[in-house]
Amino acid sequence: MSTQKSTSLVQATITPLSSIFGSGFLVIVPILAGAVGGYSVLAMAVVCAIAYAVGSVIRYNITHAEPALASNPKEAILSFERASDLALVLAYVISVCLYLHILSSFVLGSLHLDTELYENILTTLIISVIMFIGLTKGLDDLAILEKWGLYITLLIIVLLVGGFAWYGFNAWQSTAGITPFKATAHSPWEILTIVAGTLIVVQGFETPRYLGDNFDSATRVKASRWSQLISTTVYLVFIAVAMPLVHTLNGQYDDNSLIKLAGVASVLLVTPLVIAAAMSQFSAAVADTLAATGNMEEMTHGSLKAKFGTVLVGGGAIALSWSANTLEILALASRAFAFYYLLQCLVAISVSKSTTRRLAMGAIAVILGFITIFAVPAG
Repeated sequence: MSTQKSTSLVQATITPLSSIFGSGFLVIVPILAGAVGGYSVLAMAVVCAIAYAVGSVIRYNITHAEPALASNPKEAILSFERASDLALVLAYVISVCLYLHILSSFVLGSLHLDTELYENILTTLIISVIMFIGLTKGLDDLAILEKWGLYITLLIIVLLVGGFAWYGFNAWQSTAGITPFKATAHSPWEILTIVAGTLIVVQGFETPRYLGDNFDSATRVKASRWSQLISTTVYLVFIAVAMPLVHTLNGQYDDNSLIKLAGVASVLLVTPLVIAAAMSQFSAAVADTLAATGNMEEMTHGSLKAKFGTVLVGGGAIALSWSANTLEILALASRAFAFYYLLQCLVAISVSKSTTRRLAMGAIAVILGFITIFAVPAG
């Protein structure tokens, strides 16, 4: 692979990887620990496997659906694609709210001020700032935060993995050993629907589907695949090394519990974690706002300008912020993206001429339909 192609692939991978890590690593440990206890790594592996299967559909659409849509598409393909574009805009509005709710939860949690009222107020203020910048100057200049947000996120993940692993090693060598913990009491159905509600933490692999103006299809397919392979590896390692610390939560599995886990490993990790959380969440929110406004501008054939689209996205995010808590928004985001992925499955099925492939995509669509209907928040 030439240096130029390697650089292009790295640049193309930044966007999906940044989106995947946007919120997942901050909340996934307490959610899975509370739902499935010691089976958290296995549950994460299942979620990542489902996400990879969905990713294969997205990658199929990059190589097969895009050429069909660019020529003379059948009515079914065009209808499913338009519906998925609309569903994606709605999903982005929810994810913007989610990212900034998590930001508020971590910032306020570090100050011991994380009440629901304060979280909603801070979230509203941040969204208002994004709306103001979008209206006056546009958000393009803030897009650079995506790259730096990813770098800082990866750095803090490395630090946390190191801190958690050291804690676990010391606990393993001690006479008491690693202290077990118990999950919150749930029925098998509740566990299934709670885990289904975590799909959002691996969301982001679809973004190369919309980078056609910057990268060729082969690069985008590789970027999507690599982002999933890298994030899956990181998530599984991260959750595995975090398990020995979970008992310190004493059964209180909150959205910002990672702050306490970081503090148990080392008080020096808390401030970098909060800074990384703030940067990663803000950059992810800006990126999704840009993506949503871009989609709206394209769907309206330029009638709705990006700056006014920012107001619509921000207004929707503010309304949602005051209507639900962080974990409820997370489950709602999972359902919204599952519905978008389901529509992408229908696009792929409409394009494919292979019966076997269509059956496989149909099976994936059924799983996504289950998540869309039944996913619930942890708690």
